[in-house]
Amino acid sequence: MKKALLGLTVLALAMGGAQAAKITVWTHFGGGEFTWLDATAKKYMAANPGDTIELVNVPFGDIKQKMILGAPKGEGADLLLTIPHDQIGEMAASGVLEPMGKYVKNTSDLNKTAVTAMTYKGQVFGLPMFAEAVAVVYNKKLVSSVPTNWDDFLKLATKLTDVQKGTFGYLADLGNSYMQYGVISAYGGYIFKNKSGTLDIKDLGIGNSGSAKAMSFLNDLRYKYNLVPEGVEGGVAKAGFLDGTVAMFLTGPWDVADIKKAKIDYGIAAFPKPPGASKAWSPFVGVQGVLLNAYSKNKEGAAKFAEFMVSPENQISFQKAGGGRIPVSKKAVEALASDIDIVGFNKNIAAGTPMPNVPQMGAVWGPWGNAVGLSTAKPKP
Repeated sequence: MKKALLGLTVLALAMGGAQAAKITVWTHFGGGEFTWLDATAKKYMAANPGDTIELVNVPFGDIKQKMILGAPKGEGADLLLTIPHDQIGEMAASGVLEPMGKYVKNTSDLNKTAVTAMTYKGQVFGLPMFAEAVAVVYNKKLVSSVPTNWDDFLKLATKLTDVQKGTFGYLADLGNSYMQYGVISAYGGYIFKNKSGTLDIKDLGIGNSGSAKAMSFLNDLRYKYNLVPEGVEGGVAKAGFLDGTVAMFLTGPWDVADIKKAKIDYGIAAFPKPPGASKAWSPFVGVQGVLLNAYSKNKEGAAKFAEFMVSPENQISFQKAGGGRIPVSKKAVEALASDIDIVGFNKNIAAGTPMPNVPQMGAVWGPWGNAVGLSTAKPKP
């Protein structure tokens, strides 16, 4: 997957004399996930004689731009599988995405937060397939369960922290705006105000009083409560958890494989409601889904295949094939109830806030991230 169009797999099942409906899919999947996609496409064609699914492998970082430039010239795929939801705004604004809601009417099985993430200006532009959000991952050898209220959480984290011995009750990357959005949201901060499903880009909340309170709390975690020393970022927190010197740390599904490899008996929980916050902790949610080309000549057929891909059965088989992906089908989550990763992270996904998917977010990340980082750079006056 190092070059655009790295691999091309043509899956065809022809019926004598029948007009084949060709559906081209661009995907960044590799390894077990591509093997799964190949097999699932064959299964779909077996149930839909005459259809042809063409899988084209395109590097993850190239798909959006290739689609924006190529679709108007008839060079885009019918479907993109999968695209992060925060790219939807730019692609929809460029006119290359077809609203999926025109063809798929029932999304009741899909996590509501995930569907919201794929919605832009009131229209659903993609079908969500998997999602991610951060959570407090804890070592069960050191913590039986994560307290749900701040006072008890602080008491436990403080008890397990001994800087001289190099042990810590709780660590997190305090200066990472993405990782700490749950705290910001809890105090009433936000990026763009959500007004009936539409983000108001003129209503920016990263400098409001709630955000200021959140910055004060993050500063307290370091300088008042003495939980997170200076210099600690995500890699340091993870390393400490893996070697058993950190009891709890804030991370996402991307670190689960290494935790399992370290043979740590772990659990997954939400961060408690911060002191004096007006709402519960609500982390950022990232969603990836299937998108439809506005210039496709076979939109109904492509949408039908997209709906097939996000079915409960296929989300279950996809999770097992790739591992580490958190499905957003409610029935899939129920079927995988014995998997602590699925259940634990899904609770935070359901309680989370989708990252803004409007094009203007690109101008926010840098300045906002710098501001959050500076908030924990030195003690409050």
